[in-house]
Amino acid sequence: MRIGIVCPYSWDVPGGVQFHIRDLAEYFLRLGHEVSVLAPADDDTPLPPYVVSAGRAVPVPYNGSVARLNFGFLSAARVRRWLHEGAFDVVHIHEPTSPSLGLLTCWAASGPIVATFHTSNPRSRAMIAAYAILQAALEKISARIAVSEYARRTLVEHLGGDAVVIPNGVDVDFFAEAEPKPEWQGDTIGFIGRIDEPRKGLPVLMRALPRILAARPGARLLVAGRGDEEAAVEDLPKELRSRVEFLGMISDEDKARLLRSVDLYVAPNTGGESFGIILVEAMSAGAPVLASDLDAFVQVLDQGEAGEVFTNEDADALAEAAVRLLEDPARRIRLRERGSAHVRRFDWSTVGADILSVYETVTAGAAAVAADERTTGLRARFGLARD
Repeated sequence: MRIGIVCPYSWDVPGGVQFHIRDLAEYFLRLGHEVSVLAPADDDTPLPPYVVSAGRAVPVPYNGSVARLNFGFLSAARVRRWLHEGAFDVVHIHEPTSPSLGLLTCWAASGPIVATFHTSNPRSRAMIAAYAILQAALEKISARIAVSEYARRTLVEHLGGDAVVIPNGVDVDFFAEAEPKPEWQGDTIGFIGRIDEPRKGLPVLMRALPRILAARPGARLLVAGRGDEEAAVEDLPKELRSRVEFLGMISDEDKARLLRSVDLYVAPNTGGESFGIILVEAMSAGAPVLASDLDAFVQVLDQGEAGEVFTNEDADALAEAAVRLLEDPARRIRLRERGSAHVRRFDWSTVGADILSVYETVTAGAAAVAADERTTGLRARFGLARD
């Protein structure tokens, strides 16, 4: 099958949607399919051979974050050329409602279109206001996928229609088989995310840290991600700042090793999350997870059975839960065991197969329609009546 996948966000700025698209493309390539991904990317960005650049992206505030998107006449021309050269059996657009390549592709594409909706935003005035503009594009979509029930709810409430829920995927064995790193072990707490993005929740964790360290003086916080490290600790007492180690941007291999090494992974995100791929990665690596009680996080953690939750944005609740878990090795072992079993439903062997089934359904439907149209045309040409 010839598969075209559209990434709305800049390929050179890591994020959950980009990782999902990368892993999905590589899963299909391993199965022998032909895959091309169209994505915004800076000119000097090294790209995998299956990624086609649609040009440089521009930063745009979006859903409590800053997304790097690509839009305009030049982008539209590149979309049309990519579609023409690809001659795809199916086009899979991610975030078709964002002002980026997905919407341009919806307008330009013909044939089977699958769309995945990642965003969870129950109060999106922009999406409601843009409905009239989006409607014509959305009507061309053959099948809709939402990565969670909360992304599906956002779609239904703002745009109408419905979607099948297929979660984000993870290569579970990649994380499960990673080697722990000795220097990252020993009463360690992990955090991975963009430091400068408040909704990722690092400020909440920093407010909780003094209380955690008062109970566990030997504990350390390991932070991986890009951002202003000095600003991140400026409200932390100076004598405690040495207990925070910034690792900067790390490779996928080191991310897996970090998650395999820490005693506790904390996800203090404050909102705007429709899924929580980092929770799945942490569980895959066997890290006990403590997360804010966002609806999407609670669902990923099997209603709290595969990880513990604390009240969102409550630093005291975070500290209390973290100390309790750090002081209870038996509880952490139970969370590891439950998380490792629960996470298998998110492996690409399951998620990829479900997405491929959607592709096969829409392409089969398109083939049937095309055959019916050809038959109708022949009957009309030769003056035959329909049976």
